[in-house]
Amino acid sequence: MNDFKRVISFLCVGLFLLSPGCGQKSRTPATSGPTVEIKVAFWGSPEEIDIITQSMSTWQKTHPNIEVRFEHTPYSGYDSKILTRIAGGAAPDIVAAEVNYFVTFATRGVFLGLNQFIKDDKEFSFDDFFASIMDRFTMGGEVYAIPRDVAPFACVFYNKDLFDKAGIPYPTDDWTWDDMLRIAQALTKRDETGRVIQYGFYGWAWQNFVYGNGGSLVDDVKAPSKSTLDDPKTIEGLQFYSDLINKYQVMPAPLALANVGMGVDMMFASGRLGMFLSGIWETPALRTKYSFRWDVAMFPKNREGVRHFGSGGTGYGILSSSKHPREAWEVVKALTSAPVQSELAERGLAQPALRSVATGEHWAGSPLPPANKKMLNEAVNYIVFDPFHPRWREIEAKFISPEFDLLKSGKETAEEAVRKINPKIDEILQAKE
Repeated sequence: MNDFKRVISFLCVGLFLLSPGCGQKSRTPATSGPTVEIKVAFWGSPEEIDIITQSMSTWQKTHPNIEVRFEHTPYSGYDSKILTRIAGGAAPDIVAAEVNYFVTFATRGVFLGLNQFIKDDKEFSFDDFFASIMDRFTMGGEVYAIPRDVAPFACVFYNKDLFDKAGIPYPTDDWTWDDMLRIAQALTKRDETGRVIQYGFYGWAWQNFVYGNGGSLVDDVKAPSKSTLDDPKTIEGLQFYSDLINKYQVMPAPLALANVGMGVDMMFASGRLGMFLSGIWETPALRTKYSFRWDVAMFPKNREGVRHFGSGGTGYGILSSSKHPREAWEVVKALTSAPVQSELAERGLAQPALRSVATGEHWAGSPLPPANKKMLNEAVNYIVFDPFHPRWREIEAKFISPEFDLLKSGKETAEEAVRKINPKIDEILQAKE
């Protein structure tokens, strides 16, 4: 995520404390053998917390000697909180790791390698997982986390009612950037003073305009040593993203968005926005909070037919400090199992990392909106993760985001922005840790 900007914006400790089972031991039947406690640190919405804790209660009936204690930690500052616990000798056994937080943990050597369990476990197989997300959690041939979901920034949500009113055919997955711009222009409306009252498009995932134009951020995602933001294809993609705001004016600038006084989802639902680019995690709110017709299309190809997206996703890893790694492995398998992934999929919270679940009745075959969510099973083949570097999130926060704010406001061109950023990124990437 680049952090997972919108999926975690509503996390609340108070709601967590009201959630059944969270922060408490999950009770199991008494047995004659010793009981091992396994602590699991994770974040999530109240609904996600409920799914995870309740789904594990069934599993525990067949594992009476393992007592799982769920410990909810807000997403903001999640990594620093976990690292502080590790340093203080109060670490959990298992941590949920979003794809970028995983880099923070893995590059500090806090995870236990899982190959030792995988090779002897006849119940577990890599074969059913999407290879792209599995690769993110692997370093030097060693697996350090098992994925629960994958989250491509590939969903262009569109308001069917606005399309019908404008007489515009719904977008299909083979559309192009030119198609998206044309539709966004047709959906953008102004009042008699020239003020935009309905925008055609909004998207926070600027990475898509880089990757989707054949550009890149670094020379090697898994071992970055040099910034490639100055690549002409990267600059062209970034400039098109800025042009949607400043040249074509089909997308709200950050200040204009702030002045609206409502979230993007509410703008979308109230007919103030025709399309917006995000991840599938927007689904639960759109299903339950609003009543209008909507669907998703895959983020379009560029003019040359190139297609790539940024992505998030979550896995569970065992900390090397765990005193009960074998029992923790059993818990990790349960947390990433088909039943848990099926429930998350059914609620629309996450795209399953297991192919069998993603192509089954709880996801691709589910009649619940969005109707076209199955396209994400194809989209996973085109995802690009953030550079695997311990300081990449720092690079984003200190250098990329401030300059891109100027880019989005029209105060800098893409070329001017990357010219300022590149030397600073290279200095960090080439520094000896």
